[in-house]
Amino acid sequence: MPIDALAPGPLLQLLNLFGIAVFAATGALAAAQRGQTLVTAAFFALITGVGGGTIRDLLIGAPVFWIRDAQTAALCLGAALVTWVTPERWWTHRAFEWFDAVGLAIYAVYGAAKSLSFGVPPVPAAVMGVVTACAGGILRDMLVGEPSILMRPELYVTAAALAAGLYVLLIALGLPTFLCALCAAGAGFLLRAAAIHWKLALPAYRGKR
Repeated sequence: MPIDALAPGPLLQLLNLFGIAVFAATGALAAAQRGQTLVTAAFFALITGVGGGTIRDLLIGAPVFWIRDAQTAALCLGAALVTWVTPERWWTHRAFEWFDAVGLAIYAVYGAAKSLSFGVPPVPAAVMGVVTACAGGILRDMLVGEPSILMRPELYVTAAALAAGLYVLLIALGLPTFLCALCAAGAGFLLRAAAIHWKLALPAYRGKR
């Protein structure tokens, strides 16, 4: 399949903006819950919203997306402002988990799709999808001094890996790009949703016996 045909379509790009907004809001909320200023909340929102995509673009040799697109930074700052001016009771942990699950799946698929469109081989492209979806949250947790999302017992990174990996696999099978994105994002979301609801987790390392 020609590389140009692998570029994310308009709908996936729109859904990607939703994912960025969700992640930006989680960053702003992390700052607000610790009594920080609006400026700090905006900084956290930007880092969380664009962190994964920035690392991806630097690694695949693409122009850093939010530097050339003013609406992305504005979206992150807008998410910070909305989070800041609304009551904290609106932003329950449970609600954010579900929004984050949607954003995680979409962002993983978008990262893999963009990587493929820049000629990245399938396996590294899937890895870039995971980086896109998870790196912003890792940076957020580092800034606030919380255990990284990588250390969560329930499935999180695995859901991103499923979404990105399935997208790459379906593309390799020659299926239409939109259908690949829909199926892969849906699978990633369902796995993350199941992990939230039933506290699913992979077996932990138990050491030598």
